[in-house]
Amino acid sequence: MERRIRSGMGQTGTAAMTVLLSACILLAAADEFGGDWQYRLQRQICAGAEEMYVPVLAWADRKPSAGIGAWLKEKALAWIPLVSYVEDHAYQDAALEDEETLAKILEAQANDENMVDENGNLVGEPDEQAAVADEPVQTVDTSIGKLRDFEYLLGNFYTVDSSTMIGADQLNADDLLGRSMKIDTASDGPKVLIYHTHSQEMFADSTSGDPADSIVGVGEYLTQLLNARGIETIHDTGVYDIINGKLDRSNAYEYAGEAVSRILEENPSIEVLIDLHRDGVAEGTRLVTEINGKPTAKIMFFNGLSRSRTNGDISYLANPYIQDNLAFSLQMQIAAEEKYPGFTRHIYLRAYRYNMHLMPKSLLVEAGAQTNTVEEMMNAMEVLSEMLYDVLVGE
Repeated sequence: MERRIRSGMGQTGTAAMTVLLSACILLAAADEFGGDWQYRLQRQICAGAEEMYVPVLAWADRKPSAGIGAWLKEKALAWIPLVSYVEDHAYQDAALEDEETLAKILEAQANDENMVDENGNLVGEPDEQAAVADEPVQTVDTSIGKLRDFEYLLGNFYTVDSSTMIGADQLNADDLLGRSMKIDTASDGPKVLIYHTHSQEMFADSTSGDPADSIVGVGEYLTQLLNARGIETIHDTGVYDIINGKLDRSNAYEYAGEAVSRILEENPSIEVLIDLHRDGVAEGTRLVTEINGKPTAKIMFFNGLSRSRTNGDISYLANPYIQDNLAFSLQMQIAAEEKYPGFTRHIYLRAYRYNMHLMPKSLLVEAGAQTNTVEEMMNAMEVLSEMLYDVLVGE
């Protein structure tokens, strides 16, 4: 019957019904206060809605009992799905922001950075920054005058996930570009640690089960390239996303963080952490450009802000190095933009911290995607190693 009522109305009738039902919802929500005033006011406002549009609400002709509020709310939400959607998501957000459910946040953090496989929310959705090799490259003005404009900086260099928020106080170009990312090349010991929270990520032409064709193999090549440039680098090939022989990312960031902390204790000379991933995109998307005549996977820097749009700073996922993290990714982004425009996608900002609290110079790199070839990924590491040298060592 509800379908027949809706389909028989014109636009004006539908709008009127929406307004009247909204009033009824507000009254129903107030029924916990009781009182005859509620009954009289409800009858005056809702009578028109009952008689003109929704005869089924005749049930409300009776004086409200303990259950009328719930009944009205349920019926109204059935006719206004958007209200139901907002309510459901508000409840979920509140649950995730409760400090007592930290485990749920950590599990969400473990999955939402990568859009493929286990993250059902975004699997198969097109990537708005996707590109093909013959797509024209648009250069971006990286002059400090432009970068001081918050809206310009945000619009040309960042994508802010709906889960979080950022302001001009954090994206201050003078501050971010004024922080030195240079490493101490005069002292002995490794300076860079490369690791993989998600070690099982593969590519379009990877050989199943062969680590050399996985993100770990790509990380090994980047390690070799940096060492060849004089930046002493070590590679952690630990596996943090396999539990009992099965892919399980629910605690991957926690396990990786524990392992990386131990490595840092054993190697106090390390100044740079790089968590190397590959992204997940729709199967028809190709994140590839051409650099030095080679097909090259595009990369994306990823920052966690430890801040929820719903409740603000996530104090129990604190990161004292957020500004340094942001400075590192922006300086890398600008170096790439000036030398190889089109190589990087926008820096992606999300709510959690992704172990970036372990060191000021921390990068989370999304290199290519599952639709890229191993060759395209290896070519991307050659460019990335050059950018790292420029930012960490170069003049």
